[in-house]
Amino acid sequence: MYIMNQNKAWIVAVDMGYGHQRAAYPFRQLSPTGKVINANNYQGIPRRDYRLWNSTQKLYETISRMKNIPLIGDALFGFMDYFQRIPLFYPRRDLSAPSLQLTTIYRTIHGGWGSDLIRYLNQQDIPLITTFFSVAFMAEEHHFKNDIYLIICDSDISRAWAPLRPQKSRIKYFSPNRRVVERLKLYGVKDEHIFLTGFPLPDENIGGENFDFLKSDVAERIINLDPEHRYRDKYAETVKQFLHGIEIQERHHHPLTLTFAVGGAGAQKNIARDIVHSLKKKLVTDEINLNLVAGIRNDVYSYFENCIKRCGLEKKIGKNLKIIFALDKEDYFKELNQVLRTTDVFWTKPSELVFYSALGLPIIMAPSVGSQEVYNRTWLKTIGAGISQNDPRYTSEWLFDWVNSGWLAEAAMSGYLDGRQFGVWNIMDVVFKGIKEPKRGIHLV
Repeated sequence: MYIMNQNKAWIVAVDMGYGHQRAAYPFRQLSPTGKVINANNYQGIPRRDYRLWNSTQKLYETISRMKNIPLIGDALFGFMDYFQRIPLFYPRRDLSAPSLQLTTIYRTIHGGWGSDLIRYLNQQDIPLITTFFSVAFMAEEHHFKNDIYLIICDSDISRAWAPLRPQKSRIKYFSPNRRVVERLKLYGVKDEHIFLTGFPLPDENIGGENFDFLKSDVAERIINLDPEHRYRDKYAETVKQFLHGIEIQERHHHPLTLTFAVGGAGAQKNIARDIVHSLKKKLVTDEINLNLVAGIRNDVYSYFENCIKRCGLEKKIGKNLKIIFALDKEDYFKELNQVLRTTDVFWTKPSELVFYSALGLPIIMAPSVGSQEVYNRTWLKTIGAGISQNDPRYTSEWLFDWVNSGWLAEAAMSGYLDGRQFGVWNIMDVVFKGIKEPKRGIHLV
């Protein structure tokens, strides 16, 4: 693969949820250490810095989990979310004035936050690729001596992603879609510092620049998602053109497979209870495979296991009913990426995972958590690759109606055709080849 050469760059994320580390994961081998560095939890981090990061993370996760509490939960989360809100895009106007959140971040950085990390990174004169805005700001303010690149993880962003004085900043941005490109311009970021690359998707789901894995996986998925040929009969030429070289035939290597994943805070784990209960009969008769993704959260794993046992389905665990769990995030990402290759329908909240629709995965969206996920939901619906969940208690009814109608097959192909699969390659072209306008895989949105 492209990144297996001698190029080196610091790869820095934050250990907060999954999104920022998921975006960094494909680049981990570029790092001199061979691993992603977490700015909030690296070896030798000063106690003061650790406390600052840790208090922020705990507050966010606590309030996210409390969101399910009637009245109080919504009020608390709404108050927190207000400070990271995304302003309306129209009418187009100058949005470069810094937000309270941004000025607070810079005040803390000017007090020394992050200086230890940047001193460590400056030991080698190589570029920095980070997936979190505060790290990029730290690097600039504490005089990181090489180029600074920031990967954006959502389909639209708050003012906090752009620097305090954007016209004077040297931070360069990798945008997952056109809306983020235009949003950064409204925030005052210079055009020459914005690169439309797409989100960095894992190569183990793509199979190189010829899509060796992806095409065959999508072909298998389309068959499972279109049992009555309603989509394939109507769009046979489209399927043939864009899955060129792959024979579409009636083969079933696995039953219809649904994967449900919760976010890093585990806030929506209760949805799994209703899914398992509703699909019980179909699980017993092996009509469906179900993967429940607990990530690295032992409490979520235990909750899923108890839900399965209460439904009397414990004998199905490890067969057509699996819990995806790992002790660390890198192992979790590896395992989930493999599971997604044989997944037909992906059910999750509209986080950074909306960009995985480019893998030809139709996404059923759980309720949004935070302003950025509201915008991610809109973006995914706009490209036709995602559908909001119906009542989880009746999953066995509406899910199979959607499959039999061909809707989910159409959503799978929409994501495959209108998403961007070349994020990693485009980013590498900019960082190591100096490409000004990355051209691989240009799509509509």
